[in-house]
Amino acid sequence: MSRSVTLVKGKNNMIGISIGGGAPFCPVLYVVQVFHRTPAYEDGSLCPGDELVAVNGASLRGLSRKQTADMIQSSKGSITIAYNRVEPPKDKGSDIALKKVKHRLVEKMKDSTADTLGLSRAVLVNDKLVKKVQYLENNARVYRGIAEKARGMLSSLKAVVEGHKELGAAFSNIGVYEPQQSASVAFVDFGNAHKLIGEEGEKLASKIGPMLKDLYTYLQKAVPDTKLTLKKYSDSKFEFLAYCLKVKEMDDEEYEAATFVQPLGRVLAGNYEYRMFLRCRHAAKLRFVKLRSDVLVKLQLLDNKRVQDVAFQLERLVGGMYVYNRQCYNVLKQAAVFPIEVQLSIHPPTPPAIEGEGEGGGGDEGG
Repeated sequence: MSRSVTLVKGKNNMIGISIGGGAPFCPVLYVVQVFHRTPAYEDGSLCPGDELVAVNGASLRGLSRKQTADMIQSSKGSITIAYNRVEPPKDKGSDIALKKVKHRLVEKMKDSTADTLGLSRAVLVNDKLVKKVQYLENNARVYRGIAEKARGMLSSLKAVVEGHKELGAAFSNIGVYEPQQSASVAFVDFGNAHKLIGEEGEKLASKIGPMLKDLYTYLQKAVPDTKLTLKKYSDSKFEFLAYCLKVKEMDDEEYEAATFVQPLGRVLAGNYEYRMFLRCRHAAKLRFVKLRSDVLVKLQLLDNKRVQDVAFQLERLVGGMYVYNRQCYNVLKQAAVFPIEVQLSIHPPTPPAIEGEGEGGGGDEGG
C-alpha cells in the first residue's frame, strides 16, 4: 500500500534524504538515510529503507538515483513523494546478536589488545556514559557505609535514651522518698537532668530518621533506576552498532560486486534485505538517541541529588550530633548536685528478752 507525504523544502532547496538503488541494476529506488534537522527528518514520515514510488505524481520506475535526485531538486517550494514502507522483522537474527556480543567484548578491551586482534573499534565503544556505572557504584558504596553506620548509631541512641529515662525516673523516685530536704532536691534535679538528656537524644533521633530515609531512597531507588537506564542504553547502543556493522558489510559486498560489474542477486531483486536492515538501523538509532537523552537527564538529576540533598542530610547528621553533645554537657554542668549528703539513720538493735523477766517485778524482795 502506497503512502505519500508533502514536504516543504528548506533554504538549500533540499528535503534531506540520500537515495540508493535504481537503474541500471536495482529495479527499486529507496531511502538510504534521513539527515538530521532537515524537512524530511522534522516531518518523520520517510524512513530509511522506504521504496520511493513517485515524485509529484511522476513515476520513478526505471530511473537512476541521480535522475531521481535531479527530479527532487528541480521541484521548488513543496514536493509530494509517494513511497512504500518496509517493516522491520520481529526476529533480529543470530547475526545481529553475535555482532552485539562482539561490540561488548571490544568495549572491555584496551586499545592495544583490540588492535593486536585486528578488531575494529566503533566511535561509540568505550563511551563515558557506560563508565558512569562504576562511578555510581563507588558513590553508592560510600553512602551505603554511611547509612549503615547511621542506622547502627540510631539503634544505640534509642537504647541510650531509654537508659536515661529509666535513670531519671529512678533518681526522681529516690528524691521523693528521701527525708533530708537537700538530698531530696539533689536527687530530683539529677533525675530531671537525665530526662533532659533523654529528650535531647530523641531530638537527635528525629533528625537521623529522615536522613536515613533520604539516603536509602538514593541508594535503593535513584541509583538502581539510573543503572537500569544505563543498562538499557548500553544494550541499545550495541544493537545500533550491530546494525551499522551489518549495513557496512552489505555495502562493501555491493561495492565489490559493482567493481567487477557482477551485481548481486539481492540487488537485482530489489535489495529488500538491505532495505530492511536500513530500517532496523534507523529504528535502533532512534531508541539509542532517546535512551542516551534519558541517561544524561537521570545522571544530572542523580548528581544534583548527591551534591545537594545527600550533602544536606549529612550536614544535618553532623550538626545534630554536635548539638546533642553540647546540650548534654550543658545539662550535666547545670545539674551540679555532687556531692550529695545523705544522713543515714542507724537504729540500735532491740536486745532479746530474758526468760522470767517482765513478770512479777518484785522478785528480789520475795527471795
